[in-house]
Amino acid sequence: MQAARGASLTSDTGSGSGPNPEPNSEPNSGVTTTTSRAGLILAIAVLAWGIDLATKIVAQHQLADRGPVDVIGSLLRLNLTRNPGAAFSAGTSITPVISVFACVALVVVALVARRVRTTTWAWAIGLLLAGIAGNLTDRLFREPGPLRGHVVDFLELPHWPIFNVADICINVAAALIILQSLRSVPLGGRARAQTPPAGADS
Repeated sequence: MQAARGASLTSDTGSGSGPNPEPNSEPNSGVTTTTSRAGLILAIAVLAWGIDLATKIVAQHQLADRGPVDVIGSLLRLNLTRNPGAAFSAGTSITPVISVFACVALVVVALVARRVRTTTWAWAIGLLLAGIAGNLTDRLFREPGPLRGHVVDFLELPHWPIFNVADICINVAAALIILQSLRSVPLGGRARAQTPPAGADS
């Protein structure tokens, strides 16, 4: 009877006052980080894609019946063109192939985006998605038809092919990807530790 009266009532319920470990805290933190980075990637991609689309619409309306317009002397001009090919007007005869390749690239990059854990990688992947989607939108919905549409370009620099905002996004994304690669920062955000040479003093 004494043992029965003295037995702790909390031992059966597991609701003691002491601190309890939370084994799921680390996974939950990872899920939160993944969700926040996915949201950032989506926001960057949608915003940059929207800017690309809006600037192309404005360029078509304002530059359709005009020649080149100097913005900063001869350094930057507005010059409306339509490009059926890829970068540097390559592949003008295989526009449908380029369009299909862009569709595949968009899916691959979207899958890669699920592994991103850092802000820099989020910007890189978000801008890359926007750039691919921006030019793919032209190829799908502009004349002369689906998968054969011509990309609207209107920004001109000296000695450089005419380009658009989507091209800027792709190039900035490439620069960020190269930067992260040189820094040995993977998508997960942990820099690779350098292994000390054998026999080195601790």
